Amino acid sequence: MMRALWSAASGMISQQTNVDTIANNISNVNTTGFKADRAEFKSLLYQTMQARTTTANGARKPVPAQVGLGTRLAAISTDFTQGSFTAVDSATAFALQGKGFFAVMGDDGEMYYTRNGDFHWAIGTDGVTLSTSDGLPVLDSNGEPIVLPEDVSTNQVLWTMNTGEIGYVNAAGEYVALDQQIGVWQFNNPAGLEKVAGTRYRETPASGEAMNELENPQLTRTDIKNGYIEASNVQIADEMVNLIVAQRAYEMNSKAIQAADEMLGQANGLRR
Repeated sequence: MMRALWSAASGMISQQTNVDTIANNISNVNTTGFKADRAEFKSLLYQTMQARTTTANGARKPVPAQVGLGTRLAAISTDFTQGSFTAVDSATAFALQGKGFFAVMGDDGEMYYTRNGDFHWAIGTDGVTLSTSDGLPVLDSNGEPIVLPEDVSTNQVLWTMNTGEIGYVNAAGEYVALDQQIGVWQFNNPAGLEKVAGTRYRETPASGEAMNELENPQLTRTDIKNGYIEASNVQIADEMVNLIVAQRAYEMNSKAIQAADEMLGQANGLRR
């Protein structure tokens, strides 16, 4: 069997994954806090046709003769560069300027991390709780949900710019701090985070343990911008160019399979 068939087939499979990744980026161009993915590929093993040695007439060969056997998917990496800020008319909208992540508590009791700061007040089991659009509680710097006292309404809440500290204005017009602030965590290797639904990520050994910014003075603090959300960092023009390149690569691999098939047909026809 010709190697070209297997090599071109591996290229078609790889480019299909590339197109799938690009399509997912384009579909999430308006998803708050979404980070674009990029498919990475690696070459398969090479088959040595002739070793680096002397030829039959004694001449030395400086290089061997090797033929590649195609490509395969190596990884799908995530680009965590900063997305643009969009101003919104919401007192519970937050954008992170820096390397940090918000933390939320999942339904399974695990802590998840996200850059999506489009939060809302929701009625929880403990009272009015700051939550995501999915109803997951947002955690403070101590890893606890942010819950308002029973006698405080959401209209009284005030947020401290850049730090995310929460307080409220009482009936006498005085500011009262709740001794809570939105928690922000960082990772040594964000690319190692495991993706889950809803622009949320899970800590893994590859990402390293989550580091609380308040507890680690060596970390550069992330600013929390109230009244803004972080848009997706997908660059639609770049994605369209990448899509065209992937489509052409898929097409060329299919042409290689057709050419190999025709060559095999001609070789088989020599017997007639």
